[in-house]
Amino acid sequence: MYENLEQCVIDLERNGHLIRIREEVDPYLEMAAIHLKVYEAGGPALLFENVKGSKFRAVSNLFGTMERSRFIFRQTWDLATNVVALRNDPIKAMKQPFKHVDTALGAWKALPMKSQGGASAMQEIQISDLPLIHHWPMDGGAFVTLPQVYSEDPDKPGPMNSNLGMYRVQLSGNDYEMNKEIGLHYQIHRGIGVHQSKAVKRGEPLKVSCFVGGPPAHTLSAVMPLPEGLSEVAFAGLLGGRRFRYSYQDGFCVSNDADFVITGEIHPYDTKPEGPFGDHLGYYSLTHPFPVMKVHKVYARPNAIWPFTVVGRPPQEDTVFGALIHELTGDAIKHEIPGVKEVHAVDAAGVHPLLFAIGSERYTPYEKAKQPAEILTLANRILGTGQLSLAKFLFIAAEEDQPLDSHHEIDFLAYILERLDLHRDIHFYTNTTIDTLDYSGTGLNTGSKVVFAACGDKKRELCKEVPEQLKALRGFEAVSLIMPGVVAVQGPAFTDYGKAQQNIQQLAEAIASKGELHSCPLIVLCDDAAFMGDTLNNFLWAAFTRSNPSHDIHGVNSYYKDKHWACDNMILDARIKPHHAPPLVPDPAVEKSIERLFVKGASLGSIKL
Repeated sequence: MYENLEQCVIDLERNGHLIRIREEVDPYLEMAAIHLKVYEAGGPALLFENVKGSKFRAVSNLFGTMERSRFIFRQTWDLATNVVALRNDPIKAMKQPFKHVDTALGAWKALPMKSQGGASAMQEIQISDLPLIHHWPMDGGAFVTLPQVYSEDPDKPGPMNSNLGMYRVQLSGNDYEMNKEIGLHYQIHRGIGVHQSKAVKRGEPLKVSCFVGGPPAHTLSAVMPLPEGLSEVAFAGLLGGRRFRYSYQDGFCVSNDADFVITGEIHPYDTKPEGPFGDHLGYYSLTHPFPVMKVHKVYARPNAIWPFTVVGRPPQEDTVFGALIHELTGDAIKHEIPGVKEVHAVDAAGVHPLLFAIGSERYTPYEKAKQPAEILTLANRILGTGQLSLAKFLFIAAEEDQPLDSHHEIDFLAYILERLDLHRDIHFYTNTTIDTLDYSGTGLNTGSKVVFAACGDKKRELCKEVPEQLKALRGFEAVSLIMPGVVAVQGPAFTDYGKAQQNIQQLAEAIASKGELHSCPLIVLCDDAAFMGDTLNNFLWAAFTRSNPSHDIHGVNSYYKDKHWACDNMILDARIKPHHAPPLVPDPAVEKSIERLFVKGASLGSIKL
């Protein structure tokens, strides 16, 4: 159990989980590039002792592996898991009260505690004193990647009605006045948005505190999708094995254990351009107006350490966050949506674009399921639940005679494609919300969704090599098998949707002219068939981050019947479109520069790249 971040750093180093970087490192691109290389190599946490332009140390890759993350929370993990399970199913505690005494005591100890210290024990600094880490070449400035953004309900103040979220905080660049303003980027379906809406109605600014560092449990709690009634600050105490200590300074809440605290106010309708920034989809999120926070004061504890991570095309360190959340929340989705066995937000596709789900099919248990029924109801529930509602593609299967596991991605997708009735089982939602960071839609937060629902007996055998019908298609000669039943076809570069319709009509007619193609239900039109077919992750990333269901799903022999769209074979247009955000590409000069740290005798010379 750690009282602060430094204790965690010392513990990790003592147990071989951390390396110190002695050399001076530039926060402009170098620190991020080093982190990415070490993370990819499965390396240790990194303590940057000499950050150019700042007196503060920085640490990254704390959660870079599940092994290290479990080590950090080794004393409290089981207790936290049990508490979440009891919140999901409180009847368990009533049936076996003595078995859950420790859990109840642990939950009681997790209550936030108002205490002395706080700002009075910290030094007051400025934003410009911080390690201003610039991650990708086209980023609009430096930003906080592991913040704990704290706000309280204006109608019911206090930590038990607070929201602690991880929202992007821009520290420099754009039109922000250094040391006086910072940008606060939060997306739809976020708790802070509810608080700001209430503050706007009251005609008053929302007081916000941004905590950085502190015990690692505080960081993880800021990204936890917790059961109703369990606050993030309470969970932070529970997971950290130590009550969340707080105080108030000038009306702002201060985490007494944080390494850094930035306090300020968001005034109604006060926005400034924020971004662009590399994001977890593997592209740049572009510049848009987001709330500007007027900085009140900035504090740093003695020996403060600045924690950070780097976001980019998955997998990255935040992939481990997802795995940790899955372990902690366990069967939560089963209790929230009865009938759902499992929901898997596919990390390789950037989490939000693609969901795999398993549900029950119990509407007519007296006869064998003939077509999706209950799982369509479950699909609506899934797409109406919290951040799951940001998904674009949902593949849902009914669990019948054989157990299914949506985390075995090729097997699961193949199971659905074997059973999918392309004339019945494709369901679109148009002109709706998608992830703020997803630029495949028709505007910010706006796009479409599609559900593929499958149950019953196999309808087809999937091709295990490229079918003859997809070879030697004029203008689409490059083809590659991605997985059984899915083939990549390389086409001309996308210019506009009018031309795209002509391209795809040409492709569909050419395929149809060669006869039926039952074994290949999904054809992916792309810019680079070799890349698309090289790895499963390439397919999951490029296909589902570069397409908008309503605009980019086409078909061979497609038609409408009673407003329902159907086809013989799906064609998914996953080419890059002009309105898409650019992908993240490292700076070659920086990649060359950081080689000095990986040579023999340098701090990272022992890392095998």
